[in-house]
Amino acid sequence: MSKSPNKHNRLYMEARPLEEGLAEAIDDGRIGPRDDPKVRSKILSEEFGWDKELAKKIWCFGPETTGPNMVVDMCKGVQYLNEIKDSVVAGFQWASKEGPLAEENMRGICFEVCDVVLHADAIHRGGGQVIPTARRVIYASHLTAKPRLLEPVYLVEIQAPEQALGGIYSVLNQKRGHVFEELQRPGTPLYNIKAYLPVVESFGFSSTLRAATSGQAFPQCVFDHWDMMSSDPLEAGSQAALLVTDIRKRKGLKEQMTPLSEFEDRL
Repeated sequence: MSKSPNKHNRLYMEARPLEEGLAEAIDDGRIGPRDDPKVRSKILSEEFGWDKELAKKIWCFGPETTGPNMVVDMCKGVQYLNEIKDSVVAGFQWASKEGPLAEENMRGICFEVCDVVLHADAIHRGGGQVIPTARRVIYASHLTAKPRLLEPVYLVEIQAPEQALGGIYSVLNQKRGHVFEELQRPGTPLYNIKAYLPVVESFGFSSTLRAATSGQAFPQCVFDHWDMMSSDPLEAGSQAALLVTDIRKRKGLKEQMTPLSEFEDRL
């Protein structure tokens, strides 16, 4: 829950992860803001187990109005709710583009508007009051929902002779890579290796690989998918927390994240 700067309005929200495959469906354009609500609610209920009525209450997608996060209205009988809808959406677009961990895009989160308490006088519930409050309550609900980092992963294809395989495997192990296919090309001494490699580990990968294989291995990298890091970014010293600190340093931000108490208010 967050209060507006004038303390006359309160927003209550909850964050939960989107169902498996839903973020990808939004990325691919199968589900989006311009769909017919009936068609969209049919896909969401049949493929992802959503309630049909709830699927009709999606306010928006974000960031950039098409991203793989959404705001859903779960309120019942709240006065003046439609008047603040645009302000909440604006706050959500801002927050989902610059998340609280490292000001990176959010992904795969559904924010549920649970309750709203608004001042009866319209002048006290304008955009200047509601937009920053919506941003703060989204950050608070995000941080209390056990957030995780998603790291981009490359699909790496490597061609090399048999004697170079040992070097390839040792370099991939150092770089948190994971080999999932190894095939010999018929009629040649070459092997085709396919592996997944976190993008953050890919810097200098080609030169390290060539050094380990005497220049016999040739890698090709293409983006493949997003992978969830198992460690907790809010736990000091964890791998995810160190990565967050690195990103914040690179962007010139304070190394310490803004604490939850800055976003969440008490009654």
